Amino acid sequence: MRKLVYGMNLTLDGYVAAAGDDIGWSAPSDELFRWWLDHERASGLSLYGRKLWQTMSSYWPTGDRQPGATPAEIEFARNWRDAPKVVFSSTIDRVDWNARLVTGDAVAEITRLKAGDGGPMNIGGATLAGAAVRAGLVDEYVIATHPVLVGGGTPFFTALDSWVNLDLVETRTFPGGVVLTRYRTRR
Repeated sequence: MRKLVYGMNLTLDGYVAAAGDDIGWSAPSDELFRWWLDHERASGLSLYGRKLWQTMSSYWPTGDRQPGATPAEIEFARNWRDAPKVVFSSTIDRVDWNARLVTGDAVAEITRLKAGDGGPMNIGGATLAGAAVRAGLVDEYVIATHPVLVGGGTPFFTALDSWVNLDLVETRTFPGGVVLTRYRTRR
């Protein structure tokens, strides 16, 4: 069975995007960016909700050709284009860059993917991940908390039906006061 990991950058008050889908607060240090690159490389498959897909696919297909792109950004862009991805949406009709589109039941498809063979899967996008959390499918949480309060926006966690107990497996501090924590779901 594959491990499902939900990880994103978030504000100290718990948002992955401020009002208006603003993620300007989330610029990572080179060290944190490199950590996310290594995390993505270790993944066998990335699962995206529509909004996160649109954010990622608007930049990373050409991220390695942007003026001033760092070596890590160049590597991330190339890895992102080549890595297998599944996009869950009922409102878009096609995806590119080694991705396939799922328009049906997201929880059923994630359950099917999780039961298969392969490396860990990353899930991103608060709405999609929230459905996976409520279904009990998320095995690990990776949270890079940035020292900023935005007061509203898209929360990292959506409403839950019941508690999810976790065990802390890693804490690490990055430049700029970002604290990365990893938690494993207690089963």
